[in-house]
Amino acid sequence: MQSEVFDAFRSIGVAEDKAAKAAAALNERDKDVAALKSDMAMMKWMMGFVLAFQVAIFAKLFLH
Repeated sequence: MQSEVFDAFRSIGVAEDKAAKAAAALNERDKDVAALKSDMAMMKWMMGFVLAFQVAIFAKLFLH
């Protein structure tokens, strides 16, 4: 994707060094977003486990 962004910036007349920096910054942002998505997936699993555990305790407390 970095070369596509670079080519797009160059086609509208942005200087080569600025286009390269912008493409690199967007590439870095994409890596950060991917890391956040994986962290959120783990958090969802953790919250699901905690919720299931709490429901089991609640059920055992009142149904035992």
